[in-house]
Amino acid sequence: MGSAFAVARSLETADASAAPRFSEAEVLEMDIQFFQARVARDSLAARDFAELSRLYLQRARGGGGDGDLRRAENHARRSLGLRAGRNGEAFQVLASSLMGQHRFTEARAVAERLTTLEPTYRPARAMLGDIQLELGDYEEARRTFGMLYTSRGDLAVAPRYARWEEIRGRTAEARRLLREARDEASGRHAMPAAHLAWFYWRLGDLALRQGRVREAEAELEAGLALQPDDHRLLDALARTAAARGRWGEAIAYGERAIARTLDPGTLGLLYQAYTASGDSVKAEEYYRAMSVTVLGQADTFHRLWGLFLLDRGREVSTVLARAESEIEVRRDVYGWDLLAWALYRAGRPAEAREKMRHALALGTRDASLFYHAGMIESALGRNAQARRYLETALEINPQWDPFQPAETKQVLARMAVGEE
Repeated sequence: MGSAFAVARSLETADASAAPRFSEAEVLEMDIQFFQARVARDSLAARDFAELSRLYLQRARGGGGDGDLRRAENHARRSLGLRAGRNGEAFQVLASSLMGQHRFTEARAVAERLTTLEPTYRPARAMLGDIQLELGDYEEARRTFGMLYTSRGDLAVAPRYARWEEIRGRTAEARRLLREARDEASGRHAMPAAHLAWFYWRLGDLALRQGRVREAEAELEAGLALQPDDHRLLDALARTAAARGRWGEAIAYGERAIARTLDPGTLGLLYQAYTASGDSVKAEEYYRAMSVTVLGQADTFHRLWGLFLLDRGREVSTVLARAESEIEVRRDVYGWDLLAWALYRAGRPAEAREKMRHALALGTRDASLFYHAGMIESALGRNAQARRYLETALEINPQWDPFQPAETKQVLARMAVGEE
C-alpha cells in the first residue's frame, strides 16, 4: 500500500481536470485518518497497523515530534504482535522510531531480529550497521558494512553506508554515494519531496562541516525549494548564514526552524546569533527557556546542547555526569568527544586527553574534534601536538563555528610567539 489512499478514494469517480490539488502534508494527514479508520474497524489487520506506523514515523521526521515517534513505535509493535513473519516494514519502523527516541540498544535488538528472520534483506542489514555506529560498536559495524560493500550503491543502502564512510574519514566517498543516491531518487516516479529534500539536507550538512559553504548553501536551498518548512534544512541554512557572519539571516532561518521543531542545537545557534547581534536579553531568553527542559529530560541527552553549555562554562558538572553515564552504553566518536570536552572544562585535562584518543581513533574528519583535542593538548603544555591538531581543524573547515576558529588562531599565534 502506498500513499495518497484517502485522496485516491475520494476522487475515484471525479473528473481528473477538476481534482483538487493537495500538498504532501495534506495527503499524509488524510492517509493517517484513512488507516486510523481501518484499524478501528479491524483490530487484527497487521498490514494496516504497519502502514499506520510508517505514516506516523513520516510525520515525526517532518517535525511531528516525540508523540508521533511513540505512536509509530506502538503501532509497529501492534503489527508485529499480530504477525512477525514477512513484516519487515513494521520491524524497520519500530527500529527507526526507537532510534529517534535515542533508545539505541532496543533498536539494535529489533534490527538483529529482522536480519535473523530475513538475512538477505539488505535495508535491514544497513539499518543494523547504522545503529551499531550510533552505539560506537565499530568492529561490528565494520563487519556489517563489509557484507554490504557490493551493494553500497543501492538506494536503500547508500545513505547509511555513506555515514560509515564519513565516520572513518572518507568524506569524498560519502559525498559520492549520497550524490548518486540523490540522483537515483530524483529519477524515481512519485518519490516524495520530503525524501528528496532529505538527500539535499544530508549533502548540504556534509559540505558545511567540511568548510564548503557555497556548496552547502546550494544543496540546502535546493532542498528547501522542495520542502519549505523542513526544520533540518532551515537549521542548516541558519548555520550556513552564521558561518558567513550573516546574523540576521541566521536568526530568520533559526526562528523558522524552531517554529517547526524545538531543537536544542538550533536554540544554541540562536543564542550565538543574538549575542553576536548585540541582543543579550533575547539570547538569555533562549538559554533560560531550554536549559531546564533539556537537562531535565531523563531519557534523552542532547549532545549539541551539552556542548553549547560546556563552551560557555555553564552546568559543567551536570553535563559531565550525563556524558559519563551515556558513554557506558553509547561509546561512539561523539560520545567520547563530549566526555573529553566536559573533563577539560572541569579542569581535568589529563583524563580528557585519554578520552579524546577514542574520539579520534577512526580518523573522523571533523574540525570540532581536532579543536577539542588541540585545546586539551595545549592545557597540558604539549604545544607541538596541540599545534598539529589545531592546524588540522582549520584545514578541515576554517568556519566550523562562529567563534572557535578565531580563538584557535589566537592560541596558535601565542604558541608561535612563545617559540621565538
